[in-house]
Amino acid sequence: MTTGPIPSLKFEREAWKLGAHWVAGVDEVGVGPLAGPVTAAMVALPPGRRFKWYKTVRDSKVLPECTRVELAEEIRQSVPWAIGWASHLEIDRINIYQARKLCMIRAYEGLGVTPDHIISDALPLPLPNVRPVIDGDALSVAVAAASIIAKVARDAMMWEMCGRFPGYGFCHNKGYPTPEHKRLLAAKGPCEIHRRSFAPVAQFHLPL
Repeated sequence: MTTGPIPSLKFEREAWKLGAHWVAGVDEVGVGPLAGPVTAAMVALPPGRRFKWYKTVRDSKVLPECTRVELAEEIRQSVPWAIGWASHLEIDRINIYQARKLCMIRAYEGLGVTPDHIISDALPLPLPNVRPVIDGDALSVAVAAASIIAKVARDAMMWEMCGRFPGYGFCHNKGYPTPEHKRLLAAKGPCEIHRRSFAPVAQFHLPL
């Protein structure tokens, strides 16, 4: 049983009434981890269609993993979507705020359709017709769908990294600064995908 606000089509309907066709939601995950990329997804919704998952999407943070995976598959099969990445190296080079925008722009560039209106989860973007909405992933169906796609994609990536860089618990912590992760980081030192610019990693005085 999930909790939290139920996203609606309020913002999407406002854009459709003004003549928009494709209304896209964009959101990113992986801002806080000590390792791995920051990942964004963009999902575009057309007017006049009602998919079953519209009623079940939520902010990805409040959904169980099995539900996220099922919803991600439903979303990917029914509407245009794309993922954008900004690597740990790019995060260190341009900072996490700029990397968030970069991966969102990359998702936009890979979408395959040109959205007439974009709803972002609070972040202003240098893209046409963007409406930042605070808590957009909890309020907008399109943004919630994007949050699910991004979360599932990044989690899968961190499972791969768990195999490549064993001993950091990436399968479980996904790079986030859990007590276990920080203990392993202190014991082993950073691996290749740790973010050198983040304080718990920067204390090791490694070059960016």
